[in-house]
Amino acid sequence: MNLAKIRGGAGDITKPDLNARIQDNLYLAVNSDWISKAKIPADRPLISSFSEIDLKIEKELMNDLADFASGKKALPDIPNFDKAIEVYKLAKDFAKRDADGFQPAQADLETLINLKDVDDVKQNLAKLLLRFSFPFLFEVEPDRKNTKTNSLSFDRNSLILPDTTSYQSPSAKQLLDVWQKQTENLLKMAGVEEAAAKKYATDAIALDAKIVKVAKSAEERADDVALYNPIKTNEFEEKTSSLNLGQLLEQLFEKKPNYVVVSEPKFLDHFNELFNQESFDELKGWLISIFINKAAAFLSEEFRQAAFPFKQATYGQKELPSQEKEAYYKANNLFDDVIGVYYGRTYFGEDAKADVEDMIHRMIDVYEQRITNNEWLSPATKEKAITKLRALVLKIGYPNKIDHVYDLFQVTPANEGGNLYSNQANIREVSLKHNFDKLYKPVDRSEWYMPGNLINACYDPQRNDITFPAAILEAPFYDINASRATNYGGIGVVIAHEISHAFDNNGAKYDEFGNMKNWWTKEDFAEFEKRTQAEIDLFDGIKYGPVTLNGKQIVSENIADQGGLTAGIEANKNEHGDMKELFENYARIWASKESPEIIKTIAAFDVHAPGPVRVNVQVQCQPEFYKAFNVQEGDGMWLDPAKRVVIW
Repeated sequence: MNLAKIRGGAGDITKPDLNARIQDNLYLAVNSDWISKAKIPADRPLISSFSEIDLKIEKELMNDLADFASGKKALPDIPNFDKAIEVYKLAKDFAKRDADGFQPAQADLETLINLKDVDDVKQNLAKLLLRFSFPFLFEVEPDRKNTKTNSLSFDRNSLILPDTTSYQSPSAKQLLDVWQKQTENLLKMAGVEEAAAKKYATDAIALDAKIVKVAKSAEERADDVALYNPIKTNEFEEKTSSLNLGQLLEQLFEKKPNYVVVSEPKFLDHFNELFNQESFDELKGWLISIFINKAAAFLSEEFRQAAFPFKQATYGQKELPSQEKEAYYKANNLFDDVIGVYYGRTYFGEDAKADVEDMIHRMIDVYEQRITNNEWLSPATKEKAITKLRALVLKIGYPNKIDHVYDLFQVTPANEGGNLYSNQANIREVSLKHNFDKLYKPVDRSEWYMPGNLINACYDPQRNDITFPAAILEAPFYDINASRATNYGGIGVVIAHEISHAFDNNGAKYDEFGNMKNWWTKEDFAEFEKRTQAEIDLFDGIKYGPVTLNGKQIVSENIADQGGLTAGIEANKNEHGDMKELFENYARIWASKESPEIIKTIAAFDVHAPGPVRVNVQVQCQPEFYKAFNVQEGDGMWLDPAKRVVIW
């Protein structure tokens, strides 16, 4: 084997090798000891640097919520925190949940079972859409070509399997069989006769199979611009006349919008074929089957366990989270922003915030310098890129205010007849109405898309902002006592990764205000596309455990990784930092151990490459890596210079 041709280093990156040298496989050399000792928790499908932080935060917040619920601690002065604790109490009270059984969801199931025909659906669609999941959905969000105003978007809902490509997998039939058996069992537990339960589940799978044929794949959906297809409302109404969505728009909004932004035009073109009187049984079966699978999570322990087989088959975790964790997850799911603010105020230090802010500004300066010195961009494009860079809005830690929607949530406690299921269903309705109410209001650019207790970070192209929740500012990503080089290899690279999203294959099509607008010269964009294709080719076809990577699906994240690592290295150079420390911590932050099932499931839809691949392939393109560790031709980490990709 010619090692110079290896993308991602020598050896099997999914298996530890305690003898691995950094020169042959950086990821394994740094992480093999951790991988060999790490144990995947029974209630999770993987363990990683991210999930280790998550487990720590989960433990802290579970203890805190238990103390608030018992009265051991006084409630903090945070708006709507009391409601989160009421939901926590309802979720934790399995004695009541078990005694209630299916009763809390009975009326909703009967509503769906009693649907007689398509006319019945049409006449009640506004009410039904707010209460139940449909194969299609609406959302109000900033218009991509004018982000000062909101627009109405229309999309298909999720498929039963993770992606359209999942249906071509050898395991597709087995997974659908698991889902069908689970659905039939849940319906029988809810009192539905066996024959009817079988028909509902079979009809749901039949409709799902039809939708798959006209749905975009994860690869196609990774192209942001291709999801923006505005059409005039009258044309939209014609294409959806079988369910009279024109009437629905009149009922949902004070006035009908002039246009609707369609994510998947092919799905819309086939809408009237998919949903009509002839296929009514399939729609009804889908509504009932999806409903029972979602409702089970908010009912008794028996229902919770009965809804587990499909998740187990797709993700590979061995058991459900404990009832105590379940209570925390439910409260956090419905009140994530509220609990995130509590976490930020309680556990996030001001010194850390100031240090990270300083690193962000340093990274922006590095980026500006790199754009200024860029050899393939014209002065006109450079000027526009720097304008966009300087307009970036920073969101660090947690928001200063909590979204108004939480003021609208009403939580009925158990002593007033409330239960977990009905409260979450009512909260879902209020959330949807609140979203629809935004259509004719100005866009609130101060909104956060991530709560403070989420271990993640993001770039929003429509607001041109970057968000770093408090939770990711933990070791190994960030440690106030670590060297700058170590932190540059962790949070520094993450910061620059998010900045790079402003200039990836999607972000590059938005201006400094978040509007979808071309600011490139024709020649510069042609060169950018050529380099983007090189990034696609660099990752395409790499084997990772049981999967083969799709370079096109993961290109935006790979461009951001490339730009992020390059900027982190540059910042470290400017401060004369130890490059070995940077690269070793970069490898450390992506340490992971996963079940084979989750590798397959995530690869079907995720726009990120697996962490170990992100490490090795990106460092193979960095000259500083070769210099720091004296990597030579013939070493496993050597990649021929002609194959190395540099964009930013």
